[in-house]
Amino acid sequence: MATENRINFWRRNAKVPGSVQPVYGAQHPPLDPRLRRTYPKDTKPKFNNLKSKKASSFHEFARSTNDAWDIDEEEDEDFLGTPAQTSSLPSGLHSSSPQDQQQQNQVWDAETRVSHSPGTEDQDLQDVWEEDEDCEHVNGKVVKSSSDLHLNTSSVRSTLQKQQSLPVRPIIPLVARMSDQNASGAPPMTVREKNRLDKFKQLLASPNTDLEELRKHSWSGIPREVRPITWRLLSGYLPANKERRELVLKRKREEYFGFIEQYYHSRTDEHYKDTYRQIHIDIPRTNPLIPLFQQPVVQEVFERILFIWAIRHPASGYVQGINDLVTPFFVVFLSEFVTEDVENFEVAALPLDTQRNIEADSFWCMSKLLDGIQDNYTFAQPGIQNKVKALEELVSRIDEDIHNHFKRYEVEYLQFAFRWMNNLLMRELPLRCTIRLWDTYQAEAEGFSHFHLYVCSAFLIEWRKEILSMVDFQGLLMLLQNLPTIHWGNEEVGLLLAEAYRLKYMFADAPSHYKR
Repeated sequence: MATENRINFWRRNAKVPGSVQPVYGAQHPPLDPRLRRTYPKDTKPKFNNLKSKKASSFHEFARSTNDAWDIDEEEDEDFLGTPAQTSSLPSGLHSSSPQDQQQQNQVWDAETRVSHSPGTEDQDLQDVWEEDEDCEHVNGKVVKSSSDLHLNTSSVRSTLQKQQSLPVRPIIPLVARMSDQNASGAPPMTVREKNRLDKFKQLLASPNTDLEELRKHSWSGIPREVRPITWRLLSGYLPANKERRELVLKRKREEYFGFIEQYYHSRTDEHYKDTYRQIHIDIPRTNPLIPLFQQPVVQEVFERILFIWAIRHPASGYVQGINDLVTPFFVVFLSEFVTEDVENFEVAALPLDTQRNIEADSFWCMSKLLDGIQDNYTFAQPGIQNKVKALEELVSRIDEDIHNHFKRYEVEYLQFAFRWMNNLLMRELPLRCTIRLWDTYQAEAEGFSHFHLYVCSAFLIEWRKEILSMVDFQGLLMLLQNLPTIHWGNEEVGLLLAEAYRLKYMFADAPSHYKR
């Protein structure tokens, strides 16, 4: 009965703020599915190679498993690596040391973003889950089969350390030079690209930049050399008049650091300390595989930007997920001063004035973006709920087979598309792809709010074959939360945007409630 009540509450209470957030929403950033591994109720993990029967629907899955977020506070502390007085883990599992547990959490959280070795194809997600079902647990560590039980703790720890070291040498840079973004290996600069760069420079050099013409050329991607100034113009941060730009930049940067002097000291006040604490926790989780974002000076910049934005927007305040949205702006404005790979650059080496300018520009451009989608982050996040509903209606018209497949296995769009709307697909795509995507979003009218719906639809249909091949609730959610895009580049994003553009004009009379 308790399980049925929980199911009904989860699926039917659409107006309850964060009704699905404990697993998929902004309040709990999505984890690797293995971190949420569940076991049948009142049973022990069996040490054999027999594969258990998979749940074919959500109801069957919920009745036979315990939700990982149903753990009590004591278990939660143990799960996060904090020693607890007692352990309520399923019989047969033993808690590992805090250090080992922390290593496992970091590795599991990272595995979906780590580049694969040369020549290795992405392993089918269904096979991965089946392989995990065969795994055994020894001292809290995962062992492939019973024949591997002789592995000692030190060897497992060594393996984890090797896995954890992978992100520092990815095959394709996660931020990268823009010329390296095309995974298909296109030449760094073609004649056509050089002509496009010259056209951008011509537009930007005119006394009054034609913003409509600039948007037209930006839709297909902005050359790295002119992306910072172009983003400032397209976001509305800078005026089209060239003579006024320096004056506006000086004034807005001074205004931002005036906010810092006026408000930042209040982060320890009773009224704001919870907001600051949540920001402080989330910052290290922001793109954890990119060394740039693990630098203390960069994390301090993000803390100031997010805290100032939060207290200046009390209707929403800070919501998990907003921390992701500052990173593309920061990387683009940093690239103005960096010739080598951005992802490994030491920001502290820049002059202090340059660091301050990058910080201020990132704040104002992020603010301009959020002004257009702020209902995504107000109480109960109505903007996201409306957009997810619009996505469901649109997909039902575009591809009825996918829509009916989700209905058959009781997959709710909110269970996977909440994150797509909350984070603007940043958790689904490498950062280099997000930057290219945002070139087009800023060139489109209402790109981040309206056109994003069609991009999400095109993105979902991109995986049509894989989706229809999954015939159980678990497998579908695993696929939708771990879509293999790590090797995507400019070519793949360009095709995605072209399909979204086609859908926009084929289904221009999209869901009526979405247009309100």
